[in-house]
Amino acid sequence: MKNHTVGYISSSKSGKAGQGGFTLVEIAIVLVIIGLLLGGILKGQEMITQAKIKNVVNDFNGMTAAVNSYQDRYRAFPGDDLNASTRWAGGVSGNGNGLISGKYNNNVSTTPTTAEESNLFWWHLRQSGFVAGVTTASAAAGQQPSNAVNGMMGVQTGGYGFSSSIICSSNLPDKVAIAVDTQMDDGAPAGGQVRADLQTTPNPDVTSAAGVTSYAETGTNQYVLCKNL
Repeated sequence: MKNHTVGYISSSKSGKAGQGGFTLVEIAIVLVIIGLLLGGILKGQEMITQAKIKNVVNDFNGMTAAVNSYQDRYRAFPGDDLNASTRWAGGVSGNGNGLISGKYNNNVSTTPTTAEESNLFWWHLRQSGFVAGVTTASAAAGQQPSNAVNGMMGVQTGGYGFSSSIICSSNLPDKVAIAVDTQMDDGAPAGGQVRADLQTTPNPDVTSAAGVTSYAETGTNQYVLCKNL
């Protein structure tokens, strides 16, 4: 009987021990794991942001290089090229006046015309092979490409204080816009070779002057940036 009773009591104590809480060591381990997970998430988000910044900077630099190469080869500005229709079968020429007619965000539903040089710009670059995309006569041939944040890239003459032709990129989150302007220029949206405005709608028109004198990083602000070509 004594042996039986002792065994019963021992079993009861074991059951109570199994219902105990976490030890300090276990809690510390859990907190460390949570910290590592949070750190990994934040690091991943930062890497994504840096990748977007790099892509936007590359877009600006790549388009500048494409325009320079086009001018070097054809002695004309893409979109404004007076000889495009004779150079490429089915092509459409610009008016050759040295300006880009139309807005950077102009959407076309049919093949771009001479009056829509901001769309002919992309068609001419695609026909010349400096930009990938549709080359046959269609609306798609003149469609502006998207940037890394699902905004629009486009060209026009004048805006934000520029009198020359500019290339613009829209829907840029505040962190991306600030970093791009800082890396490529002076970090000031109202002056320099890169200028900007705060967006209130997606892919907004470019005004005659930059609408802001400083950036505000709120986590929700978006900007359209334009660079002198």
